[in-house]
Amino acid sequence: MKLNTKFIAGVGLASCVLSSTNVLAAISMDRTRIIFEGMQKSVSLNVANNNKQLPYLAQGWIENEKGEKITSPLIVLPPIQRIEPAKSSQVKIEALPAINSLPQDRESLFYFNLREIPPKSDKPNTLQIALQTRVKLFYRPKAIISGLNTVPWQQKLTLLKEGNSVTINNPTPYYVTVIEAGESNQSAPIKDFKPIMLAPFSEQNLGVNSHQLGNTPVLTYVNDYGGRPNLTFSCQGSTCHVDPDAAEK
Repeated sequence: MKLNTKFIAGVGLASCVLSSTNVLAAISMDRTRIIFEGMQKSVSLNVANNNKQLPYLAQGWIENEKGEKITSPLIVLPPIQRIEPAKSSQVKIEALPAINSLPQDRESLFYFNLREIPPKSDKPNTLQIALQTRVKLFYRPKAIISGLNTVPWQQKLTLLKEGNSVTINNPTPYYVTVIEAGESNQSAPIKDFKPIMLAPFSEQNLGVNSHQLGNTPVLTYVNDYGGRPNLTFSCQGSTCHVDPDAAEK
């Protein structure tokens, strides 16, 4: 999964979005998504300063699913800290009492942001760049965690072909991010497929022509650890279910 990485230039405060593969951030963290389980009071992230010469400030905050900065029900501690060259530290995401007001029958989506702030240059007219990384943060209530020890929830996804369109249904209380689609395990991924994120108990147009999928379509999703397992479906008529023997656990 590509991280959503921004840079903010010190001259004119210009900003744009870059892929993490194009720019090497000085401040990095140990995961590409965060799962905050309901029985936890906090989650700790390891952050590192990859620059061997300069100290950097690391600033963290939480946004809701609309991209609005929030201070409840989750907060970041410390909100800003100094990390010495080639050193590591921790950022803690802590739950406030308001966490109990979130839905307890499904996941809730937030975003964790981490911005690096370079030291001020002593040279005039110097362009300084502050990179910012944004990753998904899923709050997973305690009530829905027990079911994770059975069949992986992604195997409950279904596809419905209607004319030229395909609808994907998520009957589970979890978010599912699909990043690739293909006709079969032997075929290349569909080039024009755009990744989608399915909310709990929702359905969405897959965005591909039904004729591109065939009778054994394959979807690639992102799991809790940032891995990319495949789901192989078997279609009977217009309905497709995951083949549990072919699905990657």
